[in-house]
Amino acid sequence: MNSMVKTAMAALLATGIAAGINASAFAAGDSDSGSTAAAPKECPKGEVWDAEAKTLLGKGKCVAEADLKKKPASEQQGMIYDYGRGMAKAGHYDLAIAALEMAPDQGDPRVLNYLGYSNRKLGKLDVALGYYRAAVAEDPDFSLVREYLGEAYIQLGLLEKAREQLSEIERICGSKACNEYGQLANLIVDSQIRRD
Repeated sequence: MNSMVKTAMAALLATGIAAGINASAFAAGDSDSGSTAAAPKECPKGEVWDAEAKTLLGKGKCVAEADLKKKPASEQQGMIYDYGRGMAKAGHYDLAIAALEMAPDQGDPRVLNYLGYSNRKLGKLDVALGYYRAAVAEDPDFSLVREYLGEAYIQLGLLEKAREQLSEIERICGSKACNEYGQLANLIVDSQIRRD
């Protein structure tokens, strides 16, 4: 990624401006999130959005930019992940990639998963597979990455490999009742119907 894009992303993250972002992408949703932080807001000059800041109404508020920069890398990791995930779910895949590439821990399976997701949605399946496989290597029991890896295999016409991921999801969840299992199973069935 060129330095101009990284600089622009850093400025966007630092100011907390999320123009054009679907706020629902930041609400609790995917099983990898667990976040209940409010959607990012535009903050007054000199302040930035801190999704982890506790308030009486939950989490998320504008804080002084200097205070945010003092946060440890682990907190920065979570904020960058939440932002990148939100960008990806809102369909802003290039912004998601740019944000997630700024995460301090590039081995975080959640970050790797959404780098894979964003690249897959941009049609870069080989790149996506690399990220998904790295995420699985970091956390073999991460059911969401297994689902997305299965979706990539479906796109490539590798239904047997997609079914292998479905079996792994069933093992992880202990049954066929989890959301990731149902999502991938439906996509496999749909792809078989289209092939016939």
